[in-house]
Amino acid sequence: MKVIIAAAGTGGHINPGIAIANKIKKEEPNSEIIFIGTKRGLENDLVPRAGYELKTVEAYGLNKKITLQNIRNNIKTVKGIFQARKIIKQFKPDIVIGTGGYICASAVLAAKKYKIPAILHESNANPGKAVKMLAKKVDTIMLGFKEAKSRIPKAKNIILTGTPTKIKKIEYSKQKRDEIIKKIGLKGDIPIILVFGGSQGAKAINDTILKIINEKINKNYQIIWSTGPIQYDIVKQKVNQKELENVKILPYIYNMEEIMNISDLIIARSGAMTITEIAVIGKPAIFIPLPYVSQNHQEYNARVLKDIGAAKLILNKELTAQKLNIEVQNIINNKEKLKKMGENAQKIAILDVEDRIYKEIKKIVK
Repeated sequence: MKVIIAAAGTGGHINPGIAIANKIKKEEPNSEIIFIGTKRGLENDLVPRAGYELKTVEAYGLNKKITLQNIRNNIKTVKGIFQARKIIKQFKPDIVIGTGGYICASAVLAAKKYKIPAILHESNANPGKAVKMLAKKVDTIMLGFKEAKSRIPKAKNIILTGTPTKIKKIEYSKQKRDEIIKKIGLKGDIPIILVFGGSQGAKAINDTILKIINEKINKNYQIIWSTGPIQYDIVKQKVNQKELENVKILPYIYNMEEIMNISDLIIARSGAMTITEIAVIGKPAIFIPLPYVSQNHQEYNARVLKDIGAAKLILNKELTAQKLNIEVQNIINNKEKLKKMGENAQKIAILDVEDRIYKEIKKIVK
């Protein structure tokens, strides 16, 4: 099978694309797979690191607002469609797969020019502009959350597959969990709250956690806090190091699967990948959606778990140390509630995601 995967921008778009590529390679080792992206996004690191070739084109989100920069970007995006056509004409793929972001429009429109089948994977609960725009043109749209279906009424064919993730649920023995926690420098008998704001961190969340630990209102819970590499040094300067207790501050968490599984509660932004991972491992969460993102998709994502009693939601504009601490206390001081929220989260977990996606691909590529 010859496959082109279009993925650009953030890990939330690129990592599902890589997971799909890996599944195809596992099932059909002789497959040829290349990626189409831009020169600006994380794809320039993640795709080659995963062992795949990346071809780049010009692509930006189409913006109707008339400014000189937007006009330039729109012209470049149109140019990118012709660049994608050239790649497709040379490679001759059996299928083009888009996993979200502005790059999908260039790749799918180019594929349609040569009558090559195309499918999209949408990981968010509220689909992006590109997916809505291309709904009629692609053969299938695969969804991360069922809530997205009603928001793409023009789609030809919609299938719930879930979103691929490397994170798995691990049942640690108490001894093993205590060993992991001790290695981190914390105690095994006090609840652990994992805090992170995505790979780059989140200033609003960091400022709030900083206030909580400097005012020492986390006496009955411990915090594993990933600040993001950019904000790590700034946070360390603002922390009262001499009186720091019940806290482990890290720039980035490389063993996220392990840390998520030993945590009792998670505080995070609500990207689609984060929601998926929390559902898979079955942990209660407090979400602080990133505001001003396209289609307000993070709030829609957070409500997927909030609406089934698996998470609490605090809007960025309403976030304070006191409010966050109250929500944490309400959850961790009620063991039954803690357990029930985790169980509710697992109700939306789809554990055979890659199999479902591969099945849809094979329906199109005979």
